[in-house]
Amino acid sequence: MRKFSALLPAFVLLVACAGGPSTQSIDAGSGPNPTLPQPESKPIPTVNVAPAKGWSGEQKPSAAAGFEVTSYAAGLDHPRWLYVLPNGDVLVAETNAPERPEDKKGIKGFFMGKAQKKAGAGTPSANRITLLRDADGDGKAEFRSVFLKDLQSPFGMALVGNDFYVANTDAVMRYRYRVASSFIDGAGTKVADLPAGPINHHWTKNLVASQDGKRLYVTVGSNSNVGERGMENEERRAAILEIDPTNGATRVFASGLRNPNGLDWQPQSGALWTAVNERDELGNDLVPDYITSVKDGGFYGWPYSYYGRHVDKRPQPPRPDLVEKAIVPDYALGSHTASLGLAFYRSDLFAQRYRGGAFVGQHGSWNRKPFSGYRVIFVPFADGKPTGAKPEEVLTGFVDEQENALGRPVGVAVDGRGALLVADDVGNTIWRVTPAQRELSSR
Repeated sequence: MRKFSALLPAFVLLVACAGGPSTQSIDAGSGPNPTLPQPESKPIPTVNVAPAKGWSGEQKPSAAAGFEVTSYAAGLDHPRWLYVLPNGDVLVAETNAPERPEDKKGIKGFFMGKAQKKAGAGTPSANRITLLRDADGDGKAEFRSVFLKDLQSPFGMALVGNDFYVANTDAVMRYRYRVASSFIDGAGTKVADLPAGPINHHWTKNLVASQDGKRLYVTVGSNSNVGERGMENEERRAAILEIDPTNGATRVFASGLRNPNGLDWQPQSGALWTAVNERDELGNDLVPDYITSVKDGGFYGWPYSYYGRHVDKRPQPPRPDLVEKAIVPDYALGSHTASLGLAFYRSDLFAQRYRGGAFVGQHGSWNRKPFSGYRVIFVPFADGKPTGAKPEEVLTGFVDEQENALGRPVGVAVDGRGALLVADDVGNTIWRVTPAQRELSSR
């Protein structure tokens, strides 16, 4: 590390030289037809990190009009992802990045590691799934237990019958689940290996089961920003994989998705949707993150183009044949918002207009000035598709007036009573969003 100590002043300079602020609103880069300015190329990209601070005292996020927010569970260790079991128990993946020695090599890797640590992502992974239970229905989990431990940077979870699946960073595992059990003590069985290795740049692997339970779908992010480490290191990456859980057979279901995370089935159409983090270092307002329906065999542009056929000149050699095939995403979410969580609303606790729409957890930017993301939004749907309306803010206030990150929303889920749950990995809290009492009493 001695050779890098001399680079610390340069890191300070890099952060200070964050570039000029955006001239475009986040709303302009959102919706079915986002505004896409000309790409920018700078020797030093915009670096604008909200230092992780955490909540203190009675602080909490701000809920939109008509909603209120409370703490469902606090004192967790970097909670990232959520899964609600049929009996209402809530599972939380307490997780962080694994060791990735090749990802931190070089000047850029060193700087990015420092930026991630500043943003709250530098702590060791707890490598466990915790169960939370609210047996008395007061909106707070009064019981918690270690559901599974000694995992490898776990993220996605799914229950099919009595088979509980976990997407570790390097493999999908299967465990035997007993109804209402507060822990799993049996050894797991490996279902299939996942791309990992010493780079493993985008390490999170989400997982959902098909609606008949016969297939698993797993997200795998890219090993780079735009293929700069060589496309030979991107095999089965920037993709959603389809896995047969009976034998582990795996195929690429959809590709060209730089860093897909959220996965859910849209209730009306039955289509698989994903939330995708797009590429960096093209300016404050490129490229919008997005949610999109996922087509079997579909190619979504990465790394050769973005938002359909807008060519990115950085990947060499170019691939005009693939650019020609690139599918335009369904709905943009603003640039550099780090949109991770995705959950469609199927319950009736919220007003009718929320049914079938999508809640999205936006972890927040590092490559934009001013900040973007750091919020939970709602995207209205009708007849299985976005209405075209702009996203609605549901939960904000994660960044204070001094530009510190009090929290950062990641996974979102709907609990057994219809409330929205939000995993906050800087605040180490699960937040619960419900209609305000006056809203409920007026129905």
